[in-house]
Amino acid sequence: MINAMKREQGASFVSILMGMIVAGIFLAVGFKLFTPYKEHATVKSILENVINDQDQMSKEFRSIRRTLYDRAIINQVRAELSREDFLKIENIDGKIHFDLVYEERVPMFYNVDAVVKFNEHYEVIKP
Repeated sequence: MINAMKREQGASFVSILMGMIVAGIFLAVGFKLFTPYKEHATVKSILENVINDQDQMSKEFRSIRRTLYDRAIINQVRAELSREDFLKIENIDGKIHFDLVYEERVPMFYNVDAVVKFNEHYEVIKP
């Protein structure tokens, strides 16, 4: 029994330090990637609210795009909803198609960036 107690040591300083470094890297990456995902959830919510508004869907595309842009400003969204390649609105066979396709580049460490891509598609029957 005495020999068994001498062999039990526990975690060394180096193993604890390595565990803390790995946990720190995961936390840093998580904090940096949280912002684009939260912003995308806001953009998605804005788009879904406008799509569910029948009065808004009866207007022309320029007015719909302006409403989306105004709501993005109110919600402090950095993404540019006014760009044509960011949000594509088309009328195909009496349905309005919304394609929200964009990517966001997040600087991680030194010269390493993470690219987060978003691709959403919605269809609404024109009232």
